[in-house]
Amino acid sequence: MSINFKDYYQTLGVSKDASAETMKKAFRELARQHHPDKVQGDDKISAETRFKEINEAYEVLKDPEKREKYDLLGADWDQPQRRARHGRAGGGFGGDPFGGGGTEFHFGGTGYSDFFEQFFGMGSDPSGGVSRRRSDPFGGMGRSARGRDVEAEIMVTLEEVLNGSNRQISLRKVDPETGQEQKQTFQVRIPKGVHADQRIRLAGQGGEGSSGGPTGDLFLKVRYSLHPDFRVEGDRLFYDLDLAPWEAALGTQVELHTLDRRVNLKIKSGSQSGQQLRLSGQGLPNRDGTRGHLHVVLHVRVPEKLSENERSHWEALAEESTFRPRG
Repeated sequence: MSINFKDYYQTLGVSKDASAETMKKAFRELARQHHPDKVQGDDKISAETRFKEINEAYEVLKDPEKREKYDLLGADWDQPQRRARHGRAGGGFGGDPFGGGGTEFHFGGTGYSDFFEQFFGMGSDPSGGVSRRRSDPFGGMGRSARGRDVEAEIMVTLEEVLNGSNRQISLRKVDPETGQEQKQTFQVRIPKGVHADQRIRLAGQGGEGSSGGPTGDLFLKVRYSLHPDFRVEGDRLFYDLDLAPWEAALGTQVELHTLDRRVNLKIKSGSQSGQQLRLSGQGLPNRDGTRGHLHVVLHVRVPEKLSENERSHWEALAEESTFRPRG
């Protein structure tokens, strides 16, 4: 199967020498624009697709190791001479997709493109190694052996973590020697409160056993999709709220969108940059049904450029104010 190269820089609309901060800004703007929960009607499906593409691109480019590998191999990532020069891109699914033995596993509906799957080779045994058939410990010929377990990653949004969901996953098993394919689709339940790195087990969906041995299992390792507004630490969410100096000094009220509601957040006068406001029970759910907290981190921002009129007001304030930040 021919797999098209994904230009992640083009997806984010940044240059190849873009800084980490530039890419972060581009991701947040695009992710907010295409977040599925902010789009209604017929555009929702296309928004979901675009959101996944943006997430995948940023996940690669924000990671120095992934970005280096991606830049080294480039558009010729699947050419043997380029792989030989820089090392093979990944392990593929259930064997080496570039010529090694074993069945190849290709997934759909996990939130990742075929290119990402092949390039970064997510297929692995749940113990952490490369996907493999469990060997006969006695080395006997013709003895039955259990099929190998296979692992892939599934991208889960924070909204799915909050509410749970059902996802349709497609699976193609390809014999690289004969080209024969087996196609399957099945429903996967994403449980409410699912944790990052948690594995969802699909019994009997892994590699075929030999000599009548049982089929292995498929494990879907949960990976949280990146959110344009929230950072995740366990069951806690963190939101960075920018304030103008006068908002921090005088106090204000800000409408904040949490994962499932709108709240009016009161900012007290004299608020400081770095201060955190806690919204109890507005984080991610736990297995016991409780929810973590949402921490709003305040950041006081000052204007980078001033008009002449603005400058005169700041200068007048500086003359009149008795505030001395350095004592």
